[in-house]
Amino acid sequence: MESYKREFIQFLQNAGVLKFGDFTAKSGRKIPYFINAGEIKTGENIAKLGEFYAKSYLDKMGEKKAVLYGPAYKGISIAVSASIALSKCGLNVPFFFNRKEAKDHGEGGVFVGYKPTAGEEVVIVEDVITAGTAIRETMEIMKGLEGVKVAATFVMVDRKEKGQGEKGAMAEIGEEFGFPVYSVVDVYDIIEYLEEDPANEENVARIKKYLEVYGAKA
Repeated sequence: MESYKREFIQFLQNAGVLKFGDFTAKSGRKIPYFINAGEIKTGENIAKLGEFYAKSYLDKMGEKKAVLYGPAYKGISIAVSASIALSKCGLNVPFFFNRKEAKDHGEGGVFVGYKPTAGEEVVIVEDVITAGTAIRETMEIMKGLEGVKVAATFVMVDRKEKGQGEKGAMAEIGEEFGFPVYSVVDVYDIIEYLEEDPANEENVARIKKYLEVYGAKA
């Protein structure tokens, strides 16, 4: 396993972002592990998370300048921290996020921060995609930005799960909307990491059993 993947998984565990147990995803699936960016609660941790997103961005997008979009609520801090980390790498990108409810006074509208205009490209930063439910909601919101194109989506973990069919949710999103979805690590990296310690045997078995049912075929 690449050292940065190991470092990232350790970071997720230490920050309480990666947890094991019985959870329910937004898709309604009962899942044996949970990725929750809402557990990032300190300046040090959110700065570190932003650095991992910035590394992924630069690896996949190079010096291409796009606008970062963080869906409310968890995506907001990710977008801010990633934009700060990118600026420290010499790439100054704007960011924006949405309100859950449109504001009808003051500046109004559903978006806060930079307002992309026709011809500009947006990169969505999310914590995780399970069945693709949340990202489809985001794309509905994006329809309010005429002429703006989504260039990519970045998430922490590819769960390697089925979407609406047998294909992986991330692959389905890419085909449906025409942009790639990138992750820092995937569930099989997490399994490989956990298998190094026999104390994780039960969690590994539960994840593998879950993937037998919900794991993507392609």
